[in-house]
Amino acid sequence: MTERPADATPTANGGMPGAADGSTDHEPAGRLRATGETVAAFIRRVPLSIGLAVLLVITAALTGTIAGSVSESTAQLWAAGVTTTIDAARWWTVATALVIPFDPFQLVFGVLAALVLLGVAERRLGTARAALAFVVTGVVGVALGTGLQWIGSLAGEWWATGTSADLTLDPLTGVVGALITATAFMGALWRRRVRLVTLAVILVFVLYDGDSSNAYRLIAAMTGYVLGALLARDPSTLRARRSSHRETRTLVAVIVAVTGIGPIVALITRSDLTPFAFGSYLYAEDPLEFDTVVAQCDATATALSGDCLKQAAILSSQGFGMFLLSFVPVLLLLLAAWGLRSGRRFAWWLAIAVNLAVLLFARSSLDVTITTADVEDGTWTVFDIGELIVWILAVLALPVGVIVMLVATRRHFRLGAPHEAYLRFLATVVVSLLVLGGTYLVIGLATIDEYWPVAGPIDVVVDTIKRFVPPHFLAVVDPIVLPGHDLASVAFQAAGPLFWGIFIAASLRMLRASDSRSRFADHRRIRDLLQRHGGGTLGFMATWPGNSYWFGADGDSAVAYRVINGVAITMSDPICAPGSAGRVIREFAAACDANSWVPVFYSVHSQYLPVFEELGWQHMSVGEETLVRTAGLELTGKPWQKVRQALNRGIKEGMTTVWTSWDELPRATVAEITAISEEWVADKELPEMGFTLGGMEELKDPDVRLMLAIGPDGRIQAVTSWLPVHRDGRVIGWTIDFMRRADGSMNGIMEFLIASAALHMKAEGAEVLSLSGAPLATKPLAAGEEAPEPTVMTRLLEFLARTLEPAYGFSSLFRFKAKFNPDYETISMAYPDPLALPAIGVAIGRAYLPEVSPREAVALARTLTR
Repeated sequence: MTERPADATPTANGGMPGAADGSTDHEPAGRLRATGETVAAFIRRVPLSIGLAVLLVITAALTGTIAGSVSESTAQLWAAGVTTTIDAARWWTVATALVIPFDPFQLVFGVLAALVLLGVAERRLGTARAALAFVVTGVVGVALGTGLQWIGSLAGEWWATGTSADLTLDPLTGVVGALITATAFMGALWRRRVRLVTLAVILVFVLYDGDSSNAYRLIAAMTGYVLGALLARDPSTLRARRSSHRETRTLVAVIVAVTGIGPIVALITRSDLTPFAFGSYLYAEDPLEFDTVVAQCDATATALSGDCLKQAAILSSQGFGMFLLSFVPVLLLLLAAWGLRSGRRFAWWLAIAVNLAVLLFARSSLDVTITTADVEDGTWTVFDIGELIVWILAVLALPVGVIVMLVATRRHFRLGAPHEAYLRFLATVVVSLLVLGGTYLVIGLATIDEYWPVAGPIDVVVDTIKRFVPPHFLAVVDPIVLPGHDLASVAFQAAGPLFWGIFIAASLRMLRASDSRSRFADHRRIRDLLQRHGGGTLGFMATWPGNSYWFGADGDSAVAYRVINGVAITMSDPICAPGSAGRVIREFAAACDANSWVPVFYSVHSQYLPVFEELGWQHMSVGEETLVRTAGLELTGKPWQKVRQALNRGIKEGMTTVWTSWDELPRATVAEITAISEEWVADKELPEMGFTLGGMEELKDPDVRLMLAIGPDGRIQAVTSWLPVHRDGRVIGWTIDFMRRADGSMNGIMEFLIASAALHMKAEGAEVLSLSGAPLATKPLAAGEEAPEPTVMTRLLEFLARTLEPAYGFSSLFRFKAKFNPDYETISMAYPDPLALPAIGVAIGRAYLPEVSPREAVALARTLTR
């Protein structure tokens, strides 16, 4: 990271130093805030959060919950619930429940939540509005939740009746409500993240735990959702905003992971008040003894009933192996979430499969709950049956919702694995299943006389299948048989966990599988060739993901390309030694012909056009590259007036710049850049473009440099990325790629940042700064130059430029770049067959817009037809 004193301070008249005395301009260099400085600044701005944390400690000390659970007398006086808030008319409990912790654990968690979560809310809302949000959402959550419990208990509803005696002390209710309120004041990135993750966590506890406090938190969160829009006076905060591919993958992965941990919550809480509690009753606090159960229940495998069925189900689910097997769905969903974050298609299928399994076994899972939890007493009313249907629908809703989400976002998960990896995975899974299943079956048949209840060969075969299914899915499905022989008991416990352990290990290998070795070698060769031969000002784009590489027979030349619909589109100029371009172009064209591809050289510079003309190819302009010569650069004179004004204004307002790389950034800065980018994506209904336009992933290359504009408050106002241009093993220039500005940033911030970058490059001895290509642009005519006669192709390009302008603003971008007084260099597309132009156009369109959702396509069409 480059840090130099900010010696470019404004003069008395607000101009740049040297504007009057002839000295040279300087980059207004600064530095980034360290993570410790960011944390310290955060603490100074959250007095409400610190006050609540201190209050919780005081109330815990006064009520005794600092050392143990709340006493009955304290709960009756200060805790909220049907019996206190409504029956005893202690209305103040809806407020006092928000500031007294229930026990030491909640005290610790409440203090942390106050400092972190409420602190975030306070930073966004301000102290007064954060206090308002905490009180309003907390009181509404507790009061409305208690009222619904009271009404439900009068009607005999299961959950309300079971929790009507609960007394709640929960500071988290107000904290959660304030946090969701604050999301209306956040950028699109963190608004979406906080809302989705918070809601997912709360729903998991509501469905798998069922405690009253979870329902209160859910109501508080929904109240905060509305309150935030009212305080912000912006109903648009209630709308969902689009996100980038990377962010969508992250959010989907988080939701899959959060919903996956639900069974752990059910196992810990063991509540019979939620539709997702099945399976938690299989693990009795006092394990059953095999001999005792056999003595009490002497029956056949198909004749178990009543209490004996319950005891047999619990006994069949005991043991360390069955305990591990119960967590297989959790582990598989966490594994799928890990792969989804990287865009893996295998992880997508795995998440779909696990949720389909939950649906498939939903009926038998409910039987497990009814049998082992004793929720069926034989008297079912019409109300009970109706509520049972509601609970069953709730059981189905979560996996169905996850599946719908995965299907809707499937285009974000296209990263596959080599064909050999799939074959290896399939062979590993099938062989291990056959070996382990066969081993248990053989042992079971050999010791069949020692099974209880009395079992036949078919019973052992069916039980072999059950060994690989988590017990909370099939524990009460006939036949229930238990091995009496020690060897059979070991196989009974070990077969399932061993198989799924092998499955998970094989899945991990699948999620990591790629042709990375060959890709790494190819990428290394490309980088070496770029450093030697350059590849032009756009050459570094050859290193981006999605490209394939052709290497010349001499080993000293290469072409980066991607094949779409049988068209091989190159990424700018061939990478080769001077004088070898003709041979390289011919060899690559021959390689394409051998593969029945149509070769297209895209964004090539004018020095290569004679080669294509010799080959009889056609070529056409596809844009203009704008180049600034940094050697001897002076921002003087009228042509530089607009740029100089932006630079002077930035310095006057205390703006500084930092020249750095991604790996050198503090975590807080990484988060800021990510948020700025996501906000930019969210504000556009149109699809993201790729191919020659890089995004967040391309910023992370260690050879790429970032130029950041830092405001006087230490926050990032704008960011640009710069691709190196090499020649003879050294960097001789930089090409701009990524440009983003924060909302509310200074007018002219991009001019300020690019001018600062140009001054930095000049100081470092760079020769050229490329502002990259302006698609479908035409360079201005020189004085006295006449425009060429229009052709069919030039008319087509002009039409495309006018049509796409409302959507992507290519002309506006070209005019912006013209402020930097650049030299213009035409970039062209060369192709062998004019009849292939329709296919080439479609292929280039798909290269720039590889993933367009129906919604984005409609938005694009609507924009183009305005």
